[in-house]
Amino acid sequence: MLELDKVRTQLEKLKLSTAAVHLEGRLQAATQRQASYLEFLDDLLEGELTVREERNLNMRTRMARLPYRKTLEEFDFSFQPGIDQKTIRELASMAFVRQAANVVFLGPPGVGKTHLAVALGMEALAAGLSVYFIPMAKLVEDLRRAHDQRRLDTRMRQYLRPKLLILDEAGYTRLDPVAANLVFQLVNTRYERGSMILTSNKSFGEWGDLFGDAVLASAVLDRLLHHSHIVNIRGQSYRLREKVRAGVYATPPVAEPEVS
Repeated sequence: MLELDKVRTQLEKLKLSTAAVHLEGRLQAATQRQASYLEFLDDLLEGELTVREERNLNMRTRMARLPYRKTLEEFDFSFQPGIDQKTIRELASMAFVRQAANVVFLGPPGVGKTHLAVALGMEALAAGLSVYFIPMAKLVEDLRRAHDQRRLDTRMRQYLRPKLLILDEAGYTRLDPVAANLVFQLVNTRYERGSMILTSNKSFGEWGDLFGDAVLASAVLDRLLHHSHIVNIRGQSYRLREKVRAGVYATPPVAEPEVS
């Protein structure tokens, strides 16, 4: 027992706390199955690594500021048959992040754009990539405040750091000249350096009105879409699917957003 306590103390000093806690149990299990020393050590360290990876994932998920945790498995593709599942699964491989490409989800409110964006964010986190989620309105508010306080460069770096930046709900609020320029600066700086997922209820043809400047909107789209995957979701509200299926609610026809 003295030797066991000594090894446990050494593990704790090495900050292998999980291994220290489970040392005796792993040792007894290894003895029962007549495992080799190497097999015992592998089992002990694997348990330590598993806990560390889970802890690290939970921490990065909190830092990502996702509004909720949704997976691709939870998305009802049968309700939105227009979405190519193969395309979404390919995006989930995170190849687009390694290529510093972007993903743009277009469609009317409620069709599942944010769910898919969050689900891809979860896939990125599981792959060990840094992620940050923020609604466009909040982003603009934050950058404007930093601009007014003359600390824009410092704040902008916070949005350049994540491998994947998710901008949600672009198009719900018309941007004034200052806000439009701030968004352009962000997109321009991340261009070919980091990936973005953007969701919007506006067609690209409406972005001139959104930015209040057709030339600036064109410059933003030029950089955003140069290396991009566009998913145009056409369908009824995903949120109301159960009521629609039950026949309690009939969604009115919606205008399908045009890609260009």
